[in-house]
Amino acid sequence: MKRINKIILIGCLLVTSLSVKAQQDAMYTQYMFNTLAINPAYAGSRNVTSATALFRNQWTGIDGAPRTGTLTLDAPLLEKRLGVGLQLFSDKLGVTQTTGAVVSAAYRIRLNEGTLAFGLQGSVNQFRADYNSVNLNTNTYDPAFAYNVNKLLLNFGTGIYYNSDRFFIGLSVQDLVKNRLTNYTTNNLDFRQTQAMHLFFSSGYVFDLSDDFKFKPSFLIKGVNGAPIQGDINATLWIKDIVGIGAQYRTNADVAGLIEVQATPQIRVGYSYDYSTTALRNFNSGSHEIMLRYEFGFSSGKILSPRYF
Repeated sequence: MKRINKIILIGCLLVTSLSVKAQQDAMYTQYMFNTLAINPAYAGSRNVTSATALFRNQWTGIDGAPRTGTLTLDAPLLEKRLGVGLQLFSDKLGVTQTTGAVVSAAYRIRLNEGTLAFGLQGSVNQFRADYNSVNLNTNTYDPAFAYNVNKLLLNFGTGIYYNSDRFFIGLSVQDLVKNRLTNYTTNNLDFRQTQAMHLFFSSGYVFDLSDDFKFKPSFLIKGVNGAPIQGDINATLWIKDIVGIGAQYRTNADVAGLIEVQATPQIRVGYSYDYSTTALRNFNSGSHEIMLRYEFGFSSGKILSPRYF
């Protein structure tokens, strides 16, 4: 079993690390709580200072499977005409690890029923890959695993985001700079790997079913050069604006169950469990994701309308 797991891990590593073959940015099931990670125009959209921590343990049971942690902080400034945000993250997969920070800013225009925002972001990432440590169980020289990598990468992104009390829609692009992760070639073969541009499109709406029940469907479409377009389709039922129970389908990957609890006006917690729909389900016991959000600056006894996005 350990040998099979190593083969799976190496395969996943190769697929993930090649820039034109797969998505490089970390993925999240609870993307609706981590929108700043995919769209800089989201900064300040909740109209309060908000901090969100999220941890994802993917493919439990496979050695070297992805582990991702992120902490985001965003706030409105200048009478809510400007939003600013900061994200710190660490993403580990097998022998590779990326840690870094992202600074975001959004210019917000108040419209009749909502707010339209235009955002920019700059990121600095430290990418490390210990390819020498991979045991290929063969005496054949493989140039793809011949060199370790330790690189500092700078990149940029942009986005547009509109939201009202019940609706949001956003479009963003990240990793506009095609940074090289590796530089070596051999025997006329090109093993250079680069960062690839990522495109995100998302939207959602809240429907009133009754005074106590609300239905919130949403979706996220992700695209990267050379890989199939992937979509996350989510539906959540909110009960008394306190508990949300939801389900999600990720195309050609997973199904998931989610639960959210608005513990206090300032604190929201969430948990999701993913079950693989691919052959990987035979080798892992699912993926777990935990979210905690805290919102600052509430006055004692002040009644706030629920914030769904």
